[in-house]
Amino acid sequence: MKRILAIDFGMKRTGIAITDENNIIASGLTTVATREVMTFLLKTVKEKNVGTLVLGEPKRLNMEDSHSSQNVRLFKEALDKQFPSLQIVMMDERFTSKMAMQSLIAGGVSKKKRQQKELIDEVSATIILQSYMASV
Repeated sequence: MKRILAIDFGMKRTGIAITDENNIIASGLTTVATREVMTFLLKTVKEKNVGTLVLGEPKRLNMEDSHSSQNVRLFKEALDKQFPSLQIVMMDERFTSKMAMQSLIAGGVSKKKRQQKELIDEVSATIILQSYMASV
């Protein structure tokens, strides 16, 4: 079974999450510097047998584009070109950063560790992936 990989794209850092081999459990994988994300994805898609990429789509509360929407669309175009055989899905990512922080607090993660933006990005990607899995 092909895995599903989720991407929380950011201008500096990009959070990555992936499913297990049976597409039952979503887990944070890592956070990658955005300038290195395509290289990381080329390797990971092949090694982890990925069939679907889920890309977080930033929107405002009223569903209008956010300040980063254009950058995410450009990244999606690059993904479409680089991975023509993969299904690439856009998934609403509103509130994922806030939900990520709340889940870290609920999980007892220390305040010092919660300040690491890389961790927030990875957990946000996991939430995007869980949302996608629940919708299909």
